[in-house]
Amino acid sequence: MDIKKGDSGEIEVNEAVRKYDEDRRYTYADYASWDDDIRYELIDGIPYVMYAPSTAHQSILMELSNQLFNFLKGKPCRVFVAPYDVCLSGLGDEDDTVVQPDILVVCDESILDEKRCNGVPDMTIEILSPSTSKRDLLTKLIKYQNAGVREYWIVDPDEKAVNVHILENGRYVINSYESNETIAVTVLDGCNIILSEVFE
Repeated sequence: MDIKKGDSGEIEVNEAVRKYDEDRRYTYADYASWDDDIRYELIDGIPYVMYAPSTAHQSILMELSNQLFNFLKGKPCRVFVAPYDVCLSGLGDEDDTVVQPDILVVCDESILDEKRCNGVPDMTIEILSPSTSKRDLLTKLIKYQNAGVREYWIVDPDEKAVNVHILENGRYVINSYESNETIAVTVLDGCNIILSEVFE
């Protein structure tokens, strides 16, 4: 596999990892057939490498997912954590956008099969890291908005803050929260996330 490198010889963060043909746009079927141990996302058919997360990232992910999981016990919605594939356009094997949100919530079980989510989650959460921040803040935000993800959280471990994007009339409205606040999850009536525990 040809991995793009910068002048220093180091792998460039946020660069596409192109397999075999730079002009080709890949689908889930291609992605699922790759036999290496590298995790990827596909954005418009271009594969991007997924780097191992930090300790802080994992601690935040565990606490957020635990709070959501505990709230959802006995309820119809389900929470999943990465790595879990989301074919965002709902095209299955033909989908050219396959993302792995750090956390997602799905309330329509008809879009789930034994290996992936085929369609739009109700909620996605991304925890920023140096290797994914540009994608999370720009590329995936636009993708989630255009696909119709109703609630998108961007969690900043360094600032201990969360930007919550709520879809209204096809556009995201942003609310910002600090580590001493509690966030009411819009798509899960009655669910409140305690940020002091998330960033503890």
